[in-house]
Amino acid sequence: MKSGRFWAWVVFLLGAAYFFIPLIATIEFSLRMRRGVYSFDAYKVVLGDSQFQATFMFSVIVAVFTIILGVLIVVPTAYWIRLRLPQIRPVVEFITLLPLVIPAIVIVFGYIRMYGSNSPLPFLGSNLGANALLVIGYAALALPYMYRAVDTGLRTIDVRTLTEAAQILGAGWGTIIARVILPNVLIAVLSGAFLTFAIVIGEFTMASLLNRPAFGPYLQNLVANRAYEPAALSIIAFVITWGCMSLIQVLSRFAPRSANRPN
Repeated sequence: MKSGRFWAWVVFLLGAAYFFIPLIATIEFSLRMRRGVYSFDAYKVVLGDSQFQATFMFSVIVAVFTIILGVLIVVPTAYWIRLRLPQIRPVVEFITLLPLVIPAIVIVFGYIRMYGSNSPLPFLGSNLGANALLVIGYAALALPYMYRAVDTGLRTIDVRTLTEAAQILGAGWGTIIARVILPNVLIAVLSGAFLTFAIVIGEFTMASLLNRPAFGPYLQNLVANRAYEPAALSIIAFVITWGCMSLIQVLSRFAPRSANRPN
């Protein structure tokens, strides 16, 4: 027993070192922009760069639309499959895994061939069309994570009983999904939303090939031309990611409790 606890601590310390040592080294390097002393000059340069602000805001807006699109697609689909079509659940799970095995570059080249300026549907000929395709592409990339998060949330509630109770009270399908099912899987949806946000903020291939002013191409360009600013930008992105996780934890405390999730 004591031997098992010892090795558990060894594994924990190795994991902590694997996580924290590169992080501490990156922080230390980002503070060395001014020769001989530690300073926040790299952070000031990054945060004061108008291109950083523009690309980051663009990626945040795209992430919000991607999350909305993902919720609108995944929640009704996962709910309906669990309620009425459980026999096709393996097929749907397989389909949702396809974005993990199909590289993003294949998807974006398909977009370019199908929706280029010379095609019958020239969505890429305008900024609005290209942004819409970017949101759809990101929703496809985030589909495995969003679907599994929502499906796991649906497993914790009695979907059939909730649906029948709502129908007895006269609720339609839209009301059932929006006011009964969605509040009960809100924590799962938030988890999927966080993963979607993280994917969109750091994605490079689609945004670059569709020529969108996103955060990923900006970060890659900065890494290729600067030394200390990319390290500062990595720490900023890390803080934003952990801030999102903390926000989800706070929001989850205010989420409605399901029947299988006691107070």
